[in-house]
Amino acid sequence: MEIYVVQQGDNIYTIAERFGITVDKIIQDNGLLYPSNLAIGQTIIIAYPEQSYIVQQGDTLQGIADLYSVTVMQLLRNNPYLADRQYLYPGETLTISYNTVASITTNGFAYPYIRQETLIRTLPNLTYLSIFNYTTTEEGEILTYYDDSEIIQTSKDYSVIPLLMLSTLTPQGVPDIETAYNVLLNDEYQDRNINEFVEIMRRQGYLGLNLVFDFLNESNQSLYQNLVQKIWNRLQQEGFLFFITINYRMQVVDSRIEFEQIDYNSLSNYVDGIIYLRFEWGTNYEPPAPVSDINNIRALIDYVGPQVPPDKIIIGKPTIGYDWQLPYRPNESYAASLTINSVLELAYEVGVAIQFDEESQTPYFYYNDFFIGYPSQHIVWFVDARSIDVLDRVILNYGLRGSGVWNIMIYYQQLWTITNVYFDIIKLI
Repeated sequence: MEIYVVQQGDNIYTIAERFGITVDKIIQDNGLLYPSNLAIGQTIIIAYPEQSYIVQQGDTLQGIADLYSVTVMQLLRNNPYLADRQYLYPGETLTISYNTVASITTNGFAYPYIRQETLIRTLPNLTYLSIFNYTTTEEGEILTYYDDSEIIQTSKDYSVIPLLMLSTLTPQGVPDIETAYNVLLNDEYQDRNINEFVEIMRRQGYLGLNLVFDFLNESNQSLYQNLVQKIWNRLQQEGFLFFITINYRMQVVDSRIEFEQIDYNSLSNYVDGIIYLRFEWGTNYEPPAPVSDINNIRALIDYVGPQVPPDKIIIGKPTIGYDWQLPYRPNESYAASLTINSVLELAYEVGVAIQFDEESQTPYFYYNDFFIGYPSQHIVWFVDARSIDVLDRVILNYGLRGSGVWNIMIYYQQLWTITNVYFDIIKLI
């Protein structure tokens, strides 16, 4: 695999000719919605298959899978456009396999109302799907927002394990610290909460739980450890999997990255995996900064690695961009979120070159706009193929269990192309 950065004068045809690959494959592997509108500085993945196959008259997906001793899920991963199709066309070329180097699990996060087309295109790439649909109340009861029956069944149809995602977050991502402490400090509320989510999991067909921790810190960690052990014991009896997602916090002190002093070893003894990620929502009130900084990720793994077995560490991947109007004003300014495709369209429309921060391994660009008739400058930070590539290399080099994608509501093809070039995705059902 190669990652090419678009230069002045490039177009999709010259890039295809340069690398000896078809235009159609470049479009498919990169999810290019407008292949004629390439922004300078945009990344293009050039993925070279290990095995390919030219479809013959009468071929079926299952027949081709059997011929090469692979699964239909692998064919759907490596040829994502097939998710939108009912038929194979004679003469078209399918990617059978890449020269993968390891196997990992992947966990995607989604709301039940995710578009069906996005869901079925993503599921072949997933081991687990954490469904954001349940919130704990201050007395340990559980609020449900949407009917999740269809997304649970569809997940199982694609051999993906559905996980009930439980938190004190509202659907808009607003955390509730009072509710969290009410439950942590009250055994009766905990028991009520556990009984309720176990009953929901049985009734709805979930196969595991993903519990979100937003307020874990050094002073309250013993409360969380007690709760985790209690849940683990119950879920072991019921035959359910148990993951926790930690919205971790960090700070830079004297140019040194520091994390909360948490005993992750005690937590890891009672879970099947720990997902470390930063939730990214529709607005960001923090100062302009890289969406993903590889130095922070490495520092996090160096901190938790001695405490947690690598096969229980799952690293989050963001799939978002943020647009800040400058100058940034604390307690006043905020950034609006953009999909990666929207970021690329914006860069093309305003005619600016995308730049790349080597330190964090993330792209950004500046552009000028008018606000209420006055000129204003903006900065946009996002992730691209280079950001995803370096994250996957960290997972590979540290031998981690895999990645968790927050979130999969908007499909981002480059993320999955790079993942599938490096890794075989483990399916457990």
